[in-house]
Amino acid sequence: MARCVQSVQEFIQDSFVPMVAVLCSEEAERVTRKNNLNFAELLRPFCRLTSEGHIRDPNNQVQTVKNLRICVNKLVASQNTTSAVLGPTQRQLLSEVVLSCQPQDGAVTNMITVGGYQLNFNATTPWFEAYRENFLQSMPASDHEFLNYFLACLLVVSSTEAVPVEQFLKLSQEQHRVQHSGEYTNPKWFIPNTLKYYVLLHDMSEGNEHRADTVYEDMKQRYGPQGCYLLKINSRTLSTGEDEQIPDPWSQYLHRNNLHNQVSSLLDTASSSGSLNNLSTVNSDVKRGARDTESLVGGAGSHGICLTLNDHDHIRQFIQEFTFRGLLPHIEKNIRQLNDQLVSRKGLSRSLFTATKKWFGGGKGPEKSINEPKSTCGLLYPPEAPELQIRKMADLCFLIQHYELAYSCYHTAKKDFLSDQAMLYAAGALEMAAVAAFLQGGAPRPYPAHYMDTAIQTYRDVCKNMVLAERCALLSAEILKSQGKYSEAASLLIKMTSEDSDLRSALLLEQAAHCFINMRNPMVRKFAFHMILAGHRFSKAGQRRHALRCYCQAMQVYKERGWSLAEDHINFTIGRQSFTLHQPENAVIAFREILANDSRQTATQQGAFLREYLYVYKNVTGGNEVSLPQLPLPCIHSSATRVYFGHERRLAEGEKQAATHVSLDQEYDQDLAAMWRHLEEQLVAAANRGLVPGNFQPTQSCLNSHTDNLRHPFAVVEEPIIVEVTFRNPLKVSLALSNLSLLWKFSVEGASLSEEMSEGLSGKALTNEDALARLRLLPHRTGQLNIVGVVYNLAGPLPGDMDFILFIGQQMMDMMVVHGKQDLRIQGPRLNQTKEDKMLIRHGPDRRLEPIITPPMPLMEVFFLQFPTALLCGEVRKAYVEFCNVSSVPLCGLRVASTHPDFFTFGSQATTPLTPVSPASSENCSAYKILATPHQLGSVTSEILVSPEDFNQPSGVIEIPIDGCTLQPGESTQLPLWLRGPDQEGVHEINFLFYYESTEKGIKISHRVLRHKVFICASRSLSVQASVCHSSIPPPNCGLDDKDCSGALVFIDVENINTSDAAVREFLIVQVSSSSQNWCLHNPPPFSISDCKLTSRERAKLCFRATRCKETDKNKIKNNSAFPHPLLLYVQIVSSSTPCGDFFFRCCQNSQRVNVVSSSCKSQGSLSTENTVSDITNIVKKCNELDLNIIVIWKAYVIEDNKQLILEGQLHVALQAIGKEASSLTPKQEATEMVLLKFKSELPPPAILPTVELSQLIKTNLQYPETYSHPFVQESLCVVPVTLTLSNCSLAHVDVIIDLRHKSVSPVFLEVHTSFTWVGQTQYKLQLKPQEMLSLTLQACFLKPGVYNLNTLRVFAKPADQDAMCETSQQIASPALIIINNA
Repeated sequence: MARCVQSVQEFIQDSFVPMVAVLCSEEAERVTRKNNLNFAELLRPFCRLTSEGHIRDPNNQVQTVKNLRICVNKLVASQNTTSAVLGPTQRQLLSEVVLSCQPQDGAVTNMITVGGYQLNFNATTPWFEAYRENFLQSMPASDHEFLNYFLACLLVVSSTEAVPVEQFLKLSQEQHRVQHSGEYTNPKWFIPNTLKYYVLLHDMSEGNEHRADTVYEDMKQRYGPQGCYLLKINSRTLSTGEDEQIPDPWSQYLHRNNLHNQVSSLLDTASSSGSLNNLSTVNSDVKRGARDTESLVGGAGSHGICLTLNDHDHIRQFIQEFTFRGLLPHIEKNIRQLNDQLVSRKGLSRSLFTATKKWFGGGKGPEKSINEPKSTCGLLYPPEAPELQIRKMADLCFLIQHYELAYSCYHTAKKDFLSDQAMLYAAGALEMAAVAAFLQGGAPRPYPAHYMDTAIQTYRDVCKNMVLAERCALLSAEILKSQGKYSEAASLLIKMTSEDSDLRSALLLEQAAHCFINMRNPMVRKFAFHMILAGHRFSKAGQRRHALRCYCQAMQVYKERGWSLAEDHINFTIGRQSFTLHQPENAVIAFREILANDSRQTATQQGAFLREYLYVYKNVTGGNEVSLPQLPLPCIHSSATRVYFGHERRLAEGEKQAATHVSLDQEYDQDLAAMWRHLEEQLVAAANRGLVPGNFQPTQSCLNSHTDNLRHPFAVVEEPIIVEVTFRNPLKVSLALSNLSLLWKFSVEGASLSEEMSEGLSGKALTNEDALARLRLLPHRTGQLNIVGVVYNLAGPLPGDMDFILFIGQQMMDMMVVHGKQDLRIQGPRLNQTKEDKMLIRHGPDRRLEPIITPPMPLMEVFFLQFPTALLCGEVRKAYVEFCNVSSVPLCGLRVASTHPDFFTFGSQATTPLTPVSPASSENCSAYKILATPHQLGSVTSEILVSPEDFNQPSGVIEIPIDGCTLQPGESTQLPLWLRGPDQEGVHEINFLFYYESTEKGIKISHRVLRHKVFICASRSLSVQASVCHSSIPPPNCGLDDKDCSGALVFIDVENINTSDAAVREFLIVQVSSSSQNWCLHNPPPFSISDCKLTSRERAKLCFRATRCKETDKNKIKNNSAFPHPLLLYVQIVSSSTPCGDFFFRCCQNSQRVNVVSSSCKSQGSLSTENTVSDITNIVKKCNELDLNIIVIWKAYVIEDNKQLILEGQLHVALQAIGKEASSLTPKQEATEMVLLKFKSELPPPAILPTVELSQLIKTNLQYPETYSHPFVQESLCVVPVTLTLSNCSLAHVDVIIDLRHKSVSPVFLEVHTSFTWVGQTQYKLQLKPQEMLSLTLQACFLKPGVYNLNTLRVFAKPADQDAMCETSQQIASPALIIINNA
């Protein structure tokens, strides 16, 4: 149970007090009415004694009476019979007492934390204490006990009476008539000889004080000094009392009386009109009267206005004199008389304290005649029965706090009643015996709880008297609570709940809930459950405020604990009760909780909740929507809100294909965002002389939860801002949203904020899936914009129909539509920079909804014409791009960057051929620059010198060549765009980023970008494999004395690998070009057209001679590249112009970047090893370095829509080293294998020399006659001269050793005669300069005819500045066979 203001002892003592009646004359009533009080009300605040009283028991032992309170009531006689249940008056009185006692704001509450629960509930329950007090005081007097019987009667006469003694006599006679005439059943009197105490009331403001004293002296002579009293009051006049503030102790006692009087009068009126059963009107009148009484009672100085503080002391002294000199002696005398009567009748000893075992053992009661009255509860004793005399004596002892004697009497009476089967009397004796045992001082007996249980059961089940059972339960529960037995107290209270009284059941269930929470181990869920039950019974009893309080306290336990159904029930009840109590705001909050949480209710129940909420909300607003309230539905994923700045891209216009740019339909990809940022950094660096500014921020046209939102984004005046809001419907019924708009605030420097709504969607239907709404804002001024929320109309489903039908533009009939908003609050990312950020949970700002509106900026749109979606690998095709300035501001600085810079080119102004003005006029034109030149045998290859700077963009950024470098507002321009298919087949994603600036400098947005993404499907075309080897034979027109003359053979293998595309009929190799600063490619022998045509899986092999450029030519082509064009057909394509040269240089630049990256990723060995091999590697590299690029230009004949199309393309092969094969196909990257971890050894690894490369430093060639005749008969020795030519293939000095003593042992030459020898000098040591050719004359001596292999010599070479460790045997050329004939 809740904590009470009184202790349990004080509560029980105040529940059973001596009753005193008051009977006043009319003049005395007039005197007291000056204070707005009757005499009984005048005495009531002073009825508790402040000093101790004493009394002697039958054993002449002095007993102390402490803190005694008496109850003084006006004598009202009635003929009503005693009932086992409370009447309507008492019920209504108790209901109003509970209703009028509500928890005050700021009242003391208990805060406890149990198992993760934090509960806040009322520490006290004053409504329960008020109910309990009024219930006990309003109990009717019963025949089986005497506790509510009057012990004395105060006869009050005013001193202004003509003959006060006569008035005393009349009042005495009236009291005697009421008690002894038998006409009245109520009130009941304790003993026949009731104490009469005579009070002379003197009004100090009117009467003669001397006369009052004289009358009082006469009274003392007549009634004795102990039986009368002179009370002087009204010492204060109204004129002098206005300035003095006198306390009003009567207010707290009079409210209940006023309620009681109003209820009684209204019920009497209702019963007289025959409508007692219909109490609705009575209830409302009583509640109205209660409020009026509160206002009346609460007024300062409304009671006791004629009394001074001395008068208060006089009244208090009067009560003390009456109690100590009149009441207590009277009770003491009656106890002695009862004790004497009982002893004489039973034949026992003079005192009950010396009773024998026979007395306490009890015995069979006296036999009763058959005609004695009986009831359903057992016997009804006559008033003079000795059993009732024992009970009367016990009650007297209990009232004066003599609990030990009272317990003995109750215990004795209990046995007698049980033996006589008088169950009502026995239950009363058991009840009071248990209470007396508990209140005994000293060494108290253990509280006999079983006495109380038996008494309650008897009252309830046998006697059918719930009033007495309830009183018994209230007493026992309070006693059990004081002993810490909360579980037993809760069980007792729960047992007392029944259907006959909702108010009683509600109060007892609430107290049981407090018992559960106050246990040593609090039972939180039981507390909440019984609070719910109490709230339900309060609601049935009409106590809506208490019902609401109980449900709110129980909600603390069920909230956010997974009890969703219980939560819904509680919130629904709270909402309804709040709405009934005219608390619409709380009702809306409760219903919003039902709808906002993920409910597991059925669709029908959810629909009912929604309609209830809409109805309450509609009544709350009442059409006054000045401040928009928050709506709970639908749920908004604030973090998923996306914001798009700028116009939505236009779709394709005819043949034009618009740039994709950024849209809300695209999903965010972090890798793509990093790629776009990298491209933008390249563009910004190119526009700022190669440096990226420190305040650079990448352009973010679409903001979401993954982007960087720490800074305010920029928006442009007159460019829309589109906000995408994600809605989620948590219910199983559809919702209807209409008139959606954004709520925003705008501020200009120096101006205040203003709140407006934007234009929005007209209607939206939401099922239980996520839905998106895109709302648009169009700023017209510069300043700061804050988007704060969404405003919309919400409607629920029709009753009985869960399917939603949306009528846009029409009023939705029979649907409750409400208007409200939801805020967009986005939580920023968690901070994790400092130590405090890591220790605490802090979040940074998210400013995606707080854009800064900037002045106008240029806005460009890009369209593509004749842009293909599929190309052959290496195919070159011309398209057109159109740039449009759709803003009112000119733009400049147009640039573009791409992830595939080798995919496209705008051409260079110096080398771009004349192109058609419009795309329509270029259908049958070639993309290449063509010269019609007939092919002649032995013609010299044409050669053009170009600079790479004419084609290359060092930074990878391409400046777009537009006229005047500025695009005016509303102006558009078209430029040709050449495309080349990727070298690798498959689908390729190619991204373009266009960059442009405003002509006005110093604005907040320095530049703008436009994105475009295309997918190109590349199909196989041709495969080109090329390799180069040294030529052993000097080139034509090159003498032996020419030191700089060296040559090489270029082998080109072309294969048609297009097997999947049936439309491609055949390929035609049109031209082979080369590009190099050191090598020149010569014309091949003439080929026929049939040799250059390749159908599927056919292959052609071409061979060209390449020679090094002469020194005079090198000076010409320094920093330039020579483009010789070996012709295969009779049409010459200028491969040094756009687009051939552009794509060639782009591919070379891209391959160089790849090589740099790959070389930087290689693992590096020890420093010592690198130093040892580095020089040799450089020499070898110079030895085999080639730097020759091959360009193969082709045509393809394609059948499409029964038309033959001619496609053009080019493939590139970069030959970087002699003897190393190169291909036009991009090699596939294989996954790197896991390498085991190796620890660094202490000794450096041995240097690994590139032996294969070192064996190719020197090329040898033998010149000799193929047939030689010699007369061996005449001369046995045949000497043949042989010329050995040595060629230094490297760019370094080489030491050469020639050893002629070697004999071949190769199995290939075993069948060839080897019986010859070299004569003369057989070993040479020479040094050759870079690329030098040297000839030696040797002599071979033969002994007989035959076929001989002259290539038996060995050649060793090493770089001149290296030691002998680098000396390597050179590769031997093919066999040199000579035939020796006998002449």
